[in-house]
Amino acid sequence: MFAKSMLKRAVSWLAVAALMACTTTATPGATSATASAQGAPTVAEAQQFVTDAEAQLAARSEYENHIGWVYSTYIQHDTEWLAQRADSEGTQLRVRLASQAARYQNLQLPPELRRKIDLLRLSLTLPAPQRAGAADELAAANNRMASLYSTSKVENDGHQYTLDALEARMATERNPARIQEMWTKWHNIAGPMAHDYAQMVSISNEGARELGYPNVGDYWLSNYDMPAADMEHEVERLWGQMQPFYEQLHCYVRARLNQRYGNAVQPATGPIRADLLGNMWAQEWGNIADIVGPPTRGGYDLTRLLNQQHYYYMRCAKTGERFYTSLGLAPLPDTFWERSQLVRPRDRDVVCHASAWDLDNANDVRIKMCINIDADNFQTVHHEM
Repeated sequence: MFAKSMLKRAVSWLAVAALMACTTTATPGATSATASAQGAPTVAEAQQFVTDAEAQLAARSEYENHIGWVYSTYIQHDTEWLAQRADSEGTQLRVRLASQAARYQNLQLPPELRRKIDLLRLSLTLPAPQRAGAADELAAANNRMASLYSTSKVENDGHQYTLDALEARMATERNPARIQEMWTKWHNIAGPMAHDYAQMVSISNEGARELGYPNVGDYWLSNYDMPAADMEHEVERLWGQMQPFYEQLHCYVRARLNQRYGNAVQPATGPIRADLLGNMWAQEWGNIADIVGPPTRGGYDLTRLLNQQHYYYMRCAKTGERFYTSLGLAPLPDTFWERSQLVRPRDRDVVCHASAWDLDNANDVRIKMCINIDADNFQTVHHEM
């Protein structure tokens, strides 16, 4: 199952084209005048720099994780303020370290140290320039988009639905007009994000250029132990291998949808109507297996079986844990069950997008999701575990 994108943490790969547009060229790894004035770098200096950076980032990560957890499980003005400030400060620290790491780019280093230096230079998802206020502007734009995405509700059949509730309805709805209504209303909430998204692209492209990359797209593509252009060619090569199979699979699913709904809803040629896939992001078709799945003898309906067995959110999570302990892995600590969010609270807005958290890089591990009793959530629990 593909992971659902989350605006707070990352930008969709579909944004690469936008991020690469309207930018000037720069030479990757350009060092600043300040760094060049410090004299020739040494291996010992690089090692000390990495040691200090790792200590700063470890402490910073735990601090940010706790703030991020509070924001994600209790969205309101004050937690938004905290999250925005933490994001800004964290971005400034990582940009500063990335800029300083560039000083050691051309130095002959042991392989492990070289890799750490490279990772420090490429540690940001969205880099901000070092000009005053830029990190604050970027954090504010991201925070507004994340909060709108997580707290919005849409009206359907006279009721207000959150995203996770609407997802569950969409997975089982087979009336194409009603499916289209759910899809359209939910995606319409993105309209107010347009300005913030454009600002995010502009600021992060500026930050990438400051670090020596033409744009954020090249910055991301440089994070795979090869030049950005080589990575782009590698993706195209791999896609070329998959494309014939995918086109046949696409054709098959489209034909089954056409048989079900007719040409007026799903034409026999051309793209698949995205909302008909039963997934709010059109990224999988497991929810419409009853329509597009191959004919089988017997089989089972996992959602029906879960409800017949009176599963609820805690039983789903415990079943997921038992799968891994049956493989010989250790049980989850008691704190996991005390601190995780496994069901949507009734009294506040939260981020229901499922995610697994390691807050302290030691033993404070948690899951955040809003479990519904269906096959998709059952799989997601195991995925997050």
